[in-house]
Amino acid sequence: MKKFISQAYLWLLLILLYAPLIFIAIFSFTESKVLGNWTGFSTKLYENLVTGGVQGGGALLRAIENTLLIALVAALFSMVLGTIAAIGIYNLKGRKKQAVQFLNNIPMINPDIITGVSLFLLFIFLHITQGYTSVILAHITFCTPYVVLSVLPKLSQMNPNIYEAALDLGATPFQALRKVLVPELRPGMISGFILAFTMSLDDFAVTFFTRGTIGLETLSTYIYADARKGGLTPELRPLMTIIFAVILILLVVIGFTQKKSATRKNPEA
Repeated sequence: MKKFISQAYLWLLLILLYAPLIFIAIFSFTESKVLGNWTGFSTKLYENLVTGGVQGGGALLRAIENTLLIALVAALFSMVLGTIAAIGIYNLKGRKKQAVQFLNNIPMINPDIITGVSLFLLFIFLHITQGYTSVILAHITFCTPYVVLSVLPKLSQMNPNIYEAALDLGATPFQALRKVLVPELRPGMISGFILAFTMSLDDFAVTFFTRGTIGLETLSTYIYADARKGGLTPELRPLMTIIFAVILILLVVIGFTQKKSATRKNPEA
């Protein structure tokens, strides 16, 4: 009975999590402007998304371009900075290490609206032009701690002697970093990059407060403005479906690759 209840509880959680996504995916294959009203199977919304025939002109397409550009740049910088920070934290000892890890966790626990307002005031104080620059800097700020958390476990699993052995054999610190540490940390770096990319795609509060008044729209701010008009653009349904499918495929491929790599290193596992 306990096993049945635990499995039923698990399936209930999975249904609650994925039912809305499946619902949106199903109704992305109909032309109805009202979600939940099935008017027959059609791929018209997908065609509009690809050809640019989206309701309301090219505003949605520009928001998608801005979102992808900001997320890609922020994720790349966050991956580099987070990896370097993780290496530095790992080499700390005692209370210093605990204190820095605690400080790294604060931005993730801190509510987004507080982070957004704080960065908004900081950029005004520093006279940083609001727009792409401020939004990218803000996204790097809150994405980097997630990369640190993704890389730190890989550092703990790695044999610390191989880096020192590379130095003893004549490698420079940069060569040892590039040829020894990076290959060992690559799975954590990739996971951190994907997590940072996803967090940037998903963010609204920080973007809303740091984008300024130049009319910069990302997907989240576009959806917010669109919802305030009394409805959502129908092409958002296929867009959400595509984003979910791409992320799901990436996670499956990365999981399979990591499992294959672990099996190659430890055939008995």
